[in-house]
Amino acid sequence: MPVKIRLQRHGKKGKPFYWVVAADARAKRDGRYLEKIGTYNPNANPATVNIDVDSAVKWLENGAQPTDTARTLLSYRGVMLKHHLNGGVAKGAHTQEEADAKFEAWVTEKEAKIQAKVEGLTKAEADERAKALAAEKEVNEKRVADAKAIEEEAIAAEAAAKAEAEAEAAAEEAPAEDAPAAEATEEVPAAEAAAEEAPAAEEASEEAAEDAPAAE
Repeated sequence: MPVKIRLQRHGKKGKPFYWVVAADARAKRDGRYLEKIGTYNPNANPATVNIDVDSAVKWLENGAQPTDTARTLLSYRGVMLKHHLNGGVAKGAHTQEEADAKFEAWVTEKEAKIQAKVEGLTKAEADERAKALAAEKEVNEKRVADAKAIEEEAIAAEAAAKAEAEAEAAAEEAPAEDAPAAEATEEVPAAEAAAEEAPAAEEASEEAAEDAPAAE
């Protein structure tokens, strides 16, 4: 029976989650399988791949053929490397202890790279959050400054309007205070007219005195 190591789709619509399974090559993609040997979650960052290395190696040694995607995932977790090292042990190229030591060294290095990537992504996310907070703070400060400027303009406009109203009121009161002076000036011609009439009266009385003897 030909066996394939392939992915079986699970998860929700738009958020797939895969099982890595050993299944009959004639079975449907999401149908029955012989053994589940791992999982693959592409929704995480970085994507998470969990593989039972020993089970996967056993199926490879029994002739199972991985699909291209499954081979990539198996290589990511060192399954293909261990399968290769086991072949070298079988041929006598090195001992099992040497193969195990090489595999453990590779796993340690791989885990360090994955952790460094995770830390780098975490730092990048923290930097992005800090930038977003700084930008939001700048926007809020600008809004406060704009509101303060508008308030100051309104206060200045109100003060100017008040000063203008006071000036107009003062201008309206000034003619009323000057009115008596105008009346005084109007009385002056009347006094002058009275002064002009006085000599005329005196002349008339003098003429009447001169005519009096003649009447006698």
